[in-house]
Amino acid sequence: MALFGRAPAFWWQPQPSLQALALWPIGAFYGAVTASRMLGAPSGKVDTGVVCIGNFVAGGTGKTPFSLAFYEHLARRGRKPVFLLRGHGGAQAGPLLVDPLQHRSEDVGDEALLLAERGPTVVSRNRLAGAELAARHGDMILMDDGWQNPSLAKDFSFALVDAATGVGNGFCLPAGPLRAPVGKQIVAASALVVVGEGNAADPVIRFAARKGLPIFHARLEARIDDDLRGSRVLAFAGIGRPAKFFDSLRDSGVDVVAERAFADHQPYSRQDAESLLMEAEEKGLELVTTTKDMVRLKTGDGEVLRWLAARARVVEAEMRIDDAGRMVDLVLGTLRRKA
Repeated sequence: MALFGRAPAFWWQPQPSLQALALWPIGAFYGAVTASRMLGAPSGKVDTGVVCIGNFVAGGTGKTPFSLAFYEHLARRGRKPVFLLRGHGGAQAGPLLVDPLQHRSEDVGDEALLLAERGPTVVSRNRLAGAELAARHGDMILMDDGWQNPSLAKDFSFALVDAATGVGNGFCLPAGPLRAPVGKQIVAASALVVVGEGNAADPVIRFAARKGLPIFHARLEARIDDDLRGSRVLAFAGIGRPAKFFDSLRDSGVDVVAERAFADHQPYSRQDAESLLMEAEEKGLELVTTTKDMVRLKTGDGEVLRWLAARARVVEAEMRIDDAGRMVDLVLGTLRRKA
């Protein structure tokens, strides 16, 4: 399943499939255990304000682009945030302050390297220990994961939901994409952020409205160079939802002739790189990928990965947050009241 590879397509079908129904008992048990753990008392806290950025499902909803965008809005207010995350895909347990010039994705994970290019970033499997280190490098902590992890007390929690896919079939892993039932998870949220366009997230929005949560909207925008529009490309990505990246290219006028999806955080092998380079050469296509994938290519081992990195073009996705000023005011006001 998605824990070890790409998310199965039946997760995102509005009506549960036979596969989902067969797996439902396991998912119900998994969701109950996760909800109980998630809503338990935290193991510890730090004096520095902790803002968590999470989502209800396994898979991409834009947490990292949102974290980067929110970091910039906070920095403009004179704050000094520090990113904290587990470092998924990296071998280092931490706590460790990431150095983008020395560490590789196999050390700390691709997301940590992306964040570290923008601001101080700590990876730690023990979130409390990581928060204690992060507190020495800034005046507030942005957790780019850890939504379901109760070990560290959070002062404010954003829950992100994709407007186009919502929570899929509404079942918990492995029957669906949810890590715990929405009704349980929403209890931990301080605000809901709806990303993109669509009505699949309407049930979650209604949950949030009944709870009286502030609801914000944001959207991911692909930054496409003019000379790439109309180009024939082979697009490849190993992210939470590769299809979303491929669709964004097409929506921006890029002719995606071929697409190759890899598992989220998957390290590229020599065979992967050779296959992509050969197919692009044979079909006369330009190679296009994401910033997360480029991090793994540039820090991977082997000449062929570096050659692929040199050949591929990166399309960056930037999160635009509506009413960002009100969002920042809400978070900073909450942190002041809790200080």
